[in-house]
Amino acid sequence: MTRFVGIIVVLSALVAVSLAASLDMSEIHNQRQFVGGSETVSKTRESNLIDPNAMGKGKTGPEEEKNAQFWYDLAHEEIARKLEQPQVDKRKAKNIIMFLGDGMSLSTVAAARIHKGQLKGNPGEEDSLSFEKFPYTGLSRTYCSNAQVPDSACTATAYLCGVKTNIVALGVTAAVNFNNCSGSEDPANRLTSIAEWAQNAGKSTGIVTTTTLTHASPSGAYAKTTNRFFESDTDIVTYGEGQNDPATCTDIATQLITQTPGKNFDVMLGGGIGKFLPNTITDPFNKKGERSDGVNLLSRWQGMHPGGVLAYNRDQLLSVNASKITNLIGTFRSGVMSFHKMADAKEEPTLKEMTRKAIEMVSKNPSGYFLFVEGGLIDYGNHYNSPTYSLDETLQFEEAIQEAVGMTNPEETLIVVTSDHAHPLTISGYPGRGTPILGLNQDDTDVNGVKYATLNYAVGLEQYLDENGQRYDLSDKIGKEDFIHPSYIRGVIGVHAGDDVGVFATGPQSHLFSGVVQQSTIPHMMAYAGCIGDGPTLCNTQE
Repeated sequence: MTRFVGIIVVLSALVAVSLAASLDMSEIHNQRQFVGGSETVSKTRESNLIDPNAMGKGKTGPEEEKNAQFWYDLAHEEIARKLEQPQVDKRKAKNIIMFLGDGMSLSTVAAARIHKGQLKGNPGEEDSLSFEKFPYTGLSRTYCSNAQVPDSACTATAYLCGVKTNIVALGVTAAVNFNNCSGSEDPANRLTSIAEWAQNAGKSTGIVTTTTLTHASPSGAYAKTTNRFFESDTDIVTYGEGQNDPATCTDIATQLITQTPGKNFDVMLGGGIGKFLPNTITDPFNKKGERSDGVNLLSRWQGMHPGGVLAYNRDQLLSVNASKITNLIGTFRSGVMSFHKMADAKEEPTLKEMTRKAIEMVSKNPSGYFLFVEGGLIDYGNHYNSPTYSLDETLQFEEAIQEAVGMTNPEETLIVVTSDHAHPLTISGYPGRGTPILGLNQDDTDVNGVKYATLNYAVGLEQYLDENGQRYDLSDKIGKEDFIHPSYIRGVIGVHAGDDVGVFATGPQSHLFSGVVQQSTIPHMMAYAGCIGDGPTLCNTQE
């Protein structure tokens, strides 16, 4: 199978050379991981040893779940049960900000909290992340319609469109099988997102991410596709199994620029400029565009938004006067943005800075706004089995959340923080208080008397075994910035987990975000609080 060039591949600027030498970067979120297959998928398809649609055939979910109304009804039932309890809050949410920590398992939250405290010179366990201080917390159930452990596409469809769908799919119901382009173009299978509900109510909208603007998580706000990897027209040919054509299947970047609700976004900040430019153009980062159709989508966007501004680096973004422009696109890398630890501070803005500028853009609207902000590289750090990176990205994420809290009125702004899925990261053994969270557990050993890391993964690249299959001492390796933490099962890259993830909320109607809920109920609860969408809302229940 052709490698995933430029889609979710981490570029050389993203990771240290030593880390890159240890990891096959192009394998992260490779399509083969989701749809099954042998080492060479093309050969597998030719021999029919494994069905190329492995996620659709033999793994189909319940038939009733293929209907969007099933999930709408379930969400409305969950809201109704919450409304049976005494309502402690009558406030309507004029503004809604959803923060998504991609791959931010509860163990990642706990480890980041400890790491934050230890960076201050304290034991660490006593510290808290900004969003952990929110008054209401709950749990979100993350499975998708046909998979026990989800990806970032089916989960984005759940928490932004309010419907659970098949793994790899975005913005369409589970009635659409993998790579069934005609099914994803059928209006009967296409979903609307909370971003569109907000636009219909006259609110401003926007997306912010440290990945690409066409990545699975932000795409849940606007895209409708059978395959999350159809980010450009070239990708449809590459990953369409020979049965899909850009002429009949609209790529994600084109949807963002030319279709509702993407074309109406007030602000879009992240990476991934390559998906918007033809391969005859060199982008600001000295990479060729990826499009084969010759279309410059950014020029098209500029023509549609003459009062809009394009930004390609940190200085350009920070110099933007939000009060004097109508729309803003910032694309700060050819592909995904760099880990904060690796980023050139002169070139790439932080998530906190992007969040501030986005709020400045959308807060001009007297009718309010919906804003989606993703800390997308928490997931990448965990995929690399590198909590050094994932925990730092989590701390960057919490700083962006704190920035939003400081910029908004808590009486009229609902802020919801959650994750799309977990990672199998564990904090294990009985380490003493203040044990370095990124270090060796000094208080416990295996049966051979060898100390082990405090943080370990279930699946990954390094088991650190000698020729006899015995673990060896990591004392001289652990703690280095490029250290890959141990895993139990060898794989080409770390994987997701099926755990529930946390939900943290503050502001109007934040009390609804407690208990255990389906992930697909989250946008319905936000819509209830903001009196948007076609479902039950605070406004119509108070009448």
